[in-house]
Amino acid sequence: MTEDLKGELIYYQIDLDPDIKLLKTVPISDAHYGNYLFSPSNFNRTIQYLTDTWDAVGFLNGDLCESTLKSSKGDIFKQVGTPQDQRDWMIEKLYPIRKKLLGITDGNHENRIYNETGIDITADIATALDLPYRAGGMLLKVTFGRGNNRMPNAPYVYWDYFTHGYGGARTSGAKAVKVERSSTYVHANAYFMSHDHVSNAAPANYLLPDNRTHEETRVKTDGSTVKFKVGRVNSQRKILVKTNAFLKWGGYSERGGYSPVDLYTPIVYMQGSGNSFEYGRYPCARAII
Repeated sequence: MTEDLKGELIYYQIDLDPDIKLLKTVPISDAHYGNYLFSPSNFNRTIQYLTDTWDAVGFLNGDLCESTLKSSKGDIFKQVGTPQDQRDWMIEKLYPIRKKLLGITDGNHENRIYNETGIDITADIATALDLPYRAGGMLLKVTFGRGNNRMPNAPYVYWDYFTHGYGGARTSGAKAVKVERSSTYVHANAYFMSHDHVSNAAPANYLLPDNRTHEETRVKTDGSTVKFKVGRVNSQRKILVKTNAFLKWGGYSERGGYSPVDLYTPIVYMQGSGNSFEYGRYPCARAII
């Protein structure tokens, strides 16, 4: 990549199996491994789902490690291991599913280390797992399936944008509006934001002009005609997803008056065959049970 593109938003194209008819996309974020309230059973369940589900993929969206420093929030004396130990544990845990992962972004907890030392442990995880890495956010063009636009070998194409998130919020609405705001910046079919430790998925629709046109003839009152090029405007669905965390309630969250978090991981479903789907033609979401 040229030096002047390093900070710009670029996208990565990921070509998946053409036999996939229904892609399941699983965000993994806010594990906070190293925090004494980390929930290994819920984290392991998400990893196991990716292991067992051949047509599921995932991505990593920051705060995988607790990374408490002397100068930061958090209980450094109750932290499990050093930030390096946490990094190494996360690499070992994710390595078996590395081929199911599409990319990785940075979280504010890992960013603490970078800001104080210049060492980027998220870059270390990306290198160990052979993942594309962009700290601030990542745009993916994902292709899979076949039969798009009634062409036998044409894959379905979806755009995913994910970023860790920012700031504080108390109510579910205030947390959700941040991912909605991001959907006005970048075109995608699915938008994912983490950081707030709340699981939420909401569909939204917008109108997208179709580049194809046809000619229409209008007869005027004097019998003459005039021709116009006319195009359709199609309704497009996008889904706005806030992702869960893997922390049980207590400690900082309890003292600060934050509500318990949803430990279940949302899954976004994307169609890769046919012209209809029981949940709609475009992305929708469920939760791991």
